[in-house]
Amino acid sequence: MTKNEFDQLKVKDIKALLESNQFEFDALLWAQEDSRSSVRKLAAAYVMRQKKKLLESQRLEALYTYEASFYEEGIYEVAGVDEVGRGPIAGPVTVAAVILPPHTHIEGLNDSKKIAPHKRELIYNQIMTQAVAVSCISYSPEKIDELNIYRATREAMYEAIRTLKVPARAVLVDAMPLPELQIPVESLVKGDMKSASIAAASIVAKVTRDRYMESLEAEYPGYGFAIHKGYYTPLHRDALEQQGITPLHRKSFEPIKSMVGFTYSNQTQKV
Repeated sequence: MTKNEFDQLKVKDIKALLESNQFEFDALLWAQEDSRSSVRKLAAAYVMRQKKKLLESQRLEALYTYEASFYEEGIYEVAGVDEVGRGPIAGPVTVAAVILPPHTHIEGLNDSKKIAPHKRELIYNQIMTQAVAVSCISYSPEKIDELNIYRATREAMYEAIRTLKVPARAVLVDAMPLPELQIPVESLVKGDMKSASIAAASIVAKVTRDRYMESLEAEYPGYGFAIHKGYYTPLHRDALEQQGITPLHRKSFEPIKSMVGFTYSNQTQKV
């Protein structure tokens, strides 16, 4: 395309050209210098989009710092492991293990708590499509009461790793020590903010558990499980006062523990 041909284009055609990303660099320069202010604004918007894409690409690549230490040793099956649901007084604790292809960039990937629900769903779908392997395990309130929440979470992590269809050769886990693993493992505090694999696991676990809690609305109307997801909120407290506990409630957690007089028999609160 010549500059004369570019000058003959209508604004809508230039907009389509810049959005297609299929043009020679000269076209961007011509747009930046065009006499039409609307075309100059299109060029400025294009440059801004490219800057944002570059920053996002750099952010995502930085999330592979810990994985890269294993990639350099020829270990590519690195599983990120994270949990959701340790704090609620109702519902399961859910753990996910995810192996991503090395340096896979999934736009928006981050700690699940920092992502809006509708975006989490979109990123979840991308993870499930692109991941080398995914395993998601939920332990019931009964299991939590039997083991205590710490042990239940740790055992669920071991099971999630063990049931990956592609065996993990190394593990990055959010905070929890996993001493029984026979492969290299690194426990990272706030790992879902530092590792792409752990961030992916946090999203898979979060979306899986949230979907389950939302599905309980019909079975337990009035409890608001789709809203608070089992956490002890004023809405949840009022439902307990009005309707009592359900099989979903953890008897080892307050205020349920006091309501039912639950005591551990041969278990300790933390191991």
